[in-house]
Amino acid sequence: MDVVLASHGPDAVRAAVREVRPELIVAPMLKSALPEDVWQEHTCLVVHPGPPGDRGPSSLDWAIAEEASEWGVTVLQAEAAMDAGDIWADGSFPVPPAGKGDVYRGEVSDAAVAAVLLAVRRYADGSFKPRPQSDPGTRVVWRDFFRQEQRRIDWENDSTATVLRKLRGADSQPGVLDELCGREVFLHGGHPEDRLRGQPGELLATRSGALCRATRDGAVWIPELRPRKNSGDPAPFRRPAASVLASFPAPPGSGPGMPGSNDRPYWLPEIAVPLELPPNRTTWSDIRYRQRDDIGFLFFSFPSGAMSTNHCRRLLAAYRYALTRSTSVLVLGGARDFFSNGIHLNVIEASSDPAGESWTNLVAMNDLVEAVLRTTDRLVVAALGGNAAAGGVMLALAADEVWCRTGSVLNPHYRNMGLYGSEYWTYSLPRRVGAETAERLTSEALPVSAATAERIGLVDRLVPVPSQEFTGEVERLAAEVAGDPDLARRITAKATARHADELQRPLAEYRRSELARMRAVFFDPQAPYHELRSAFVRKNPTGSARPLAHGGAG
Repeated sequence: MDVVLASHGPDAVRAAVREVRPELIVAPMLKSALPEDVWQEHTCLVVHPGPPGDRGPSSLDWAIAEEASEWGVTVLQAEAAMDAGDIWADGSFPVPPAGKGDVYRGEVSDAAVAAVLLAVRRYADGSFKPRPQSDPGTRVVWRDFFRQEQRRIDWENDSTATVLRKLRGADSQPGVLDELCGREVFLHGGHPEDRLRGQPGELLATRSGALCRATRDGAVWIPELRPRKNSGDPAPFRRPAASVLASFPAPPGSGPGMPGSNDRPYWLPEIAVPLELPPNRTTWSDIRYRQRDDIGFLFFSFPSGAMSTNHCRRLLAAYRYALTRSTSVLVLGGARDFFSNGIHLNVIEASSDPAGESWTNLVAMNDLVEAVLRTTDRLVVAALGGNAAAGGVMLALAADEVWCRTGSVLNPHYRNMGLYGSEYWTYSLPRRVGAETAERLTSEALPVSAATAERIGLVDRLVPVPSQEFTGEVERLAAEVAGDPDLARRITAKATARHADELQRPLAEYRRSELARMRAVFFDPQAPYHELRSAFVRKNPTGSARPLAHGGAG
């Protein structure tokens, strides 16, 4: 088995096929067509994120726009016409009220994995005949590319529900093109607001980097903005909405206000909400705390799982608040989609001092991880409803137990970004998987499935439920742990073990050693990290087209 990244172009695909001579080719996510000579000479199965008969490049966009309650995935044999090949397998799933990217990584991914495995089994069997789409039972529907004109929000006339549907259908790509303060930007993400109101289209407030904007009958929160590439903005990629808006001229009549900053526009109020929101509130916040009996739940959800300096500091403050509450079990995470992918490369790339911001962000991330590692008076559980990478994995490993939804993928390494790594990985990773496996994971720099993560000890418990059911299942499992008569002994034992580890080698030494190596990279203008970071943020292909053959990039 081998992997080739189609983003490196058709020649890379052809070269890999010539060398490997595969019996079967599977394309789980294509943004461009397979080379004709490849699919003519080899059986190629393509995953289409739509039900049998659905064709076109914007399948999931249309499903969300048309409020489909159920959607599907189809495994097709590649041929000349787009999505027109014979059907090897298919599957269906309920469409949740979530962003397109979230649904793709959750429900679509789960259904696609099941369908691909079935298709591969059928191919291996040799007797299965794929179903032509010309069969009477298949209704063929062509759906055009979903254009920005169809996504455009009419702030004067669209209801809040319509605005949210348009925002969710374009998240995480391509966003909804709109105009703010005379500048064209793409809006990313959308969440309802229950109290703030204003004239349709009016900018009302900021909160933790997000922007609140009034609709005809309510208001919505927009977490991120992306300037157009031709706008002249030096950072034309997704960033916290308030920081993008802060770089725009203030609207006429805004007044002097408070002194401006790089984080938010001075002319809008910052409207905070408490960590513990009343159950009747419907508003956006990226960090929430809830308590049920003697179990604390600290939920957090950051776009793309990226954690800026501000995210890290606010989550640390929330964690310290959670520690003041009388609980025996504290659950970190527990929401669907990304757990954490570590430091915020987009914010770093947009900074006037990327090296300095890299350092500040990393120190804040280390402070958070250290707080979790030093918690000895209760059991801490990291609940991963989605993917995690780099420092985000190490944040999870700082907990006593790691629970992972079966569809999640972990990347416990830093090498692809040209970094040694930090967040106490030299302590947390070897103590879980052993020194040899830790070395292999960080040097090979390959994704790890949830099942493999459990097998090697990276994860303690698999949670085999759909994304939409993850939070409820985590709450049920946490109640079981809290009710375990052995819990008090476990907490005492973990405190004893932490004390013994500290005597053997203090956490401060791990921190100093890791940060010294990271600082040397951050402040070296010639270090590959800077070019790799920029390429990643600006979505320029880097590294090897065949990561399995070359043991990772970076």
